[in-house]
Amino acid sequence: MNRVTVVGLGLGRADLTPRGLAAIESARVLAGGERLLAWFPEHPGPKLRLKFNLAEWLEQVAQAADQGVAVLASGDPGFYGVAAKVIERLGRDAVTVLPNVTAMAAACARLGLAWQEARAVSLHGRDDQGPLWRALGEADLVAAYTDPRHGPAWLAGLLIERGQAAYWRLGVAQDLGAAEERVGWFTSEEAVGESFSDLNLVVLERVARPRTLRLGAPEDAFAHQAGLITKAEARCAALGLMELGPGLTVWDLGAGSGSVGLEAGLLCPGGRVIAVEADPARVELIQANRASFGAGWLEVRQARLPEGLAELPAPDRVFIGGGGEGLGAIMEAAWARLRPGGVLLVSLVRLESLARARATLAGLGAAVETTQIQVGRGAALTGGEYLKALNPVWLVRGRREENS
Repeated sequence: MNRVTVVGLGLGRADLTPRGLAAIESARVLAGGERLLAWFPEHPGPKLRLKFNLAEWLEQVAQAADQGVAVLASGDPGFYGVAAKVIERLGRDAVTVLPNVTAMAAACARLGLAWQEARAVSLHGRDDQGPLWRALGEADLVAAYTDPRHGPAWLAGLLIERGQAAYWRLGVAQDLGAAEERVGWFTSEEAVGESFSDLNLVVLERVARPRTLRLGAPEDAFAHQAGLITKAEARCAALGLMELGPGLTVWDLGAGSGSVGLEAGLLCPGGRVIAVEADPARVELIQANRASFGAGWLEVRQARLPEGLAELPAPDRVFIGGGGEGLGAIMEAAWARLRPGGVLLVSLVRLESLARARATLAGLGAAVETTQIQVGRGAALTGGEYLKALNPVWLVRGRREENS
């Protein structure tokens, strides 16, 4: 017989099912947050209040399980709720979960939205924005569970900062199920200056589409400065040599137009891609390209290298587009931060830089791999066509050992 029942309360007591109410009435102990416990002042049993320490509270629930415990959860306890943690602590055979309506379902209903194709993300207690940007890149409707630090105004400010405000409108559902419930639509510019209840859920609905970003986009797809952009063919080769994948953290150093970082993000869903550029005019170009392609996940930093690397999260992959006389120092600083198993790749056109890059990687103990990219593109010539050669590009790669 299950000793603990996790009861979904929906939006309030009015949503409670007869089975849920019976589970609460028959339980000798109630457990949950202060707000939910306050809904049942008539219950005679002891109450285990969840305040700050989840592990400690779960231990209290486990110790009281033989008495019969009803754990109170808002919405559906199996949807970004406490059910998983209770089951993890007590085991599936000891726990019964009674689901109810989620805040996401209720918010979409209030806003008149069908939500079968919507994506849900939780910002609650999380600083990782990867899941949010992945959802925004894959869906036209995204529900975001917020917390007091990551609320509607913060989310609107993030969209504005990353140049994404024109693509989304925000439906904000506040205090769902309560007498003070408020539901309404906002632009990012409207929401960023508003105050909202801490109990809210944000539904982001796409209202416009950005340009399509794809691998190997031609150079004229990007805003760039005087041809300073990694050519499409070299870009594709570089992305392949970097061995990108989901969840990785990537540095694009000396980013120029941001073309490598932007396309790298397509291969690193849920990860972080950070474009670093010292020239303020080029930083503006990267930001313009980010906005144009709807690539809000790209982080843009203006910093002089290698000094600006100290504040970045440790990378799994590093791409360096040149570097000039400071190339060796940049490579050494990036290698020092590179995670075990990580890859550092340098793109070069000067012979002097090629020699410096190879020597630096060798000095760092890396096995050096060099690839030359020689591209000829068809061009018109007296009624026919010839192959016009582009400057050769060298891609120099080093991999950090797993145990280093």
